[in-house]
Amino acid sequence: MARRGLISLGLALLLLLIVVPAGWAGEYHVYSCRTPTGVVAPTEGWAPSEHQPYNLTLNSCQSGGGLIAALSANYVHEGDTERATWKFEAPSGETVIGARLWRAGDTLGGSNEHAYYLIYESGFASSGEAIQTFDVCNASIPCLQEGDLGNPLATQNLVVAPNVALGSPYLALSATCGSGVLGAECPKDSGDSRGYDAEIELFAADIVLSQANGPTVSAVSGGLAEDPIVTGTSDVAFHAADPGSGVYEAIVTLDGQPVEHQIIEEENGRCRSLGGTTDGLNAFLYTKPCPAEASADLPLDTVALSNGPHHLIVTVTDAAGNSATVLDREITVANNLPPGCAATGIVGAHGASETVALTANWKGHRGGHLRARYGAAHAVEGRLTDAAGAIANAPVEVCELPAYRGAPTTLLAVARTDATGRWRITLSDALPSGTLRVAYRANPLQELPAALASLTLTVPAALRLHVAPHRARSEGVIRFHGRLLGGPIPSGGKQLILEARSPGGRWLEFHVIRTGPTGAFAYRYRFRLPGPARYRFRAVSEAEADYPFAAGASNVVRVREG
Repeated sequence: MARRGLISLGLALLLLLIVVPAGWAGEYHVYSCRTPTGVVAPTEGWAPSEHQPYNLTLNSCQSGGGLIAALSANYVHEGDTERATWKFEAPSGETVIGARLWRAGDTLGGSNEHAYYLIYESGFASSGEAIQTFDVCNASIPCLQEGDLGNPLATQNLVVAPNVALGSPYLALSATCGSGVLGAECPKDSGDSRGYDAEIELFAADIVLSQANGPTVSAVSGGLAEDPIVTGTSDVAFHAADPGSGVYEAIVTLDGQPVEHQIIEEENGRCRSLGGTTDGLNAFLYTKPCPAEASADLPLDTVALSNGPHHLIVTVTDAAGNSATVLDREITVANNLPPGCAATGIVGAHGASETVALTANWKGHRGGHLRARYGAAHAVEGRLTDAAGAIANAPVEVCELPAYRGAPTTLLAVARTDATGRWRITLSDALPSGTLRVAYRANPLQELPAALASLTLTVPAALRLHVAPHRARSEGVIRFHGRLLGGPIPSGGKQLILEARSPGGRWLEFHVIRTGPTGAFAYRYRFRLPGPARYRFRAVSEAEADYPFAAGASNVVRVREG
């Protein structure tokens, strides 16, 4: 990467220093075994305890079950010594500050005078000195069953961890034989239908982790960091490291408005938030979803900016939302104006006449910004006047700058004003998001316009989705295919997200795909969970710097499993 100018020694030292991370703890969700909408998930962070060989800790999450901890029936279980446990441990330096657990189990081995079977969840007290149990089911109370083992995400299976059990790195679920008498034994019984005297099964977990220490930044360089004046496409490069959830996203802010969010390394989808949370936090399938270190080189197309000073801030965040500043400086943009198409936001400068007035607006809409669906017809209109009144039979240029990185400005049409100075043109119904630049030149040969105006258009991406069949058995396959309608499609295809939800649930991502060069896409999915169940599916196109459409979603397709 070529340097674009000299930089003072003081500024160089400042930019090469590691930036102190923000002083507040970030938070993020980790889904285990299943997501809250039922999509199968990994179990990173969970590990079984040591136990007698006839007892059980089984991970059946990938085959439609859960994390099972159980004491096997027809064995002698000694009180306060035998226990089967699954334990969750947060990464070093992080703590568990919230948890929703979908679990079910039973203690059908029963109890006697001195001992009893029980199941429970637990967490360490925030002081780290004691284990805090909750959701205890004790056969001697009696409590012989809790939740529904046949319906993983049943309402009665949901337990919220109390605050007294939070604040440490640990959570656990256990099946055990309890007693207050030394040497007492629980009943030797035939247990439940699965052959357990006591069992607890965790079907899904939504755990909130808190990370105190955030990312650090070093080796900042590039034109955006060093050059006093920037033109065309300029960049900033940096290296970031994070001790916990990992380096996640770079955010570019101009004049107080975020203009770009970029995931630095997606790790094949591992480091992409699933969303679906009600608190606005990121959600992942792994306790350390993103890379511990990553380098980035962020380009910024300044052609779309007005010439003059701008306040630029670049930050990097970790998956937990902690942030560090990469850049915070004033830049000056100085681009040449292309003949035929005027730059946005410089009315009254660079040769524009104070005596000539050019207005532009969306027909039938107030304000300079229009949000419209793909395929809708648009028209723009306005009026050209000077101190003497209307300027008749004058050319008005309407140019388009699509909203994607490196897009060229193109001339859409030249309208002629009528006797009252009014002009109007109808635009293509396939226009993407972008800026319309409207200019009037008193002399067609002059480079700089006498009057300028601009309008902006936001068009959500349009997708068509088909799913077949609409009814499938458990372990059955359904096929997705469709098309992303707007273009141009980025080189290598446009990334799309396939989402699913159950009735009343939240949309959650279950797969990421890319379109072909024409926008077509296809995917096969096999149901893993036992039915019956009803699902809704859709495809989502997120906003990206190299695609000129805002975020949009396809039609919703309903599928029944079982």
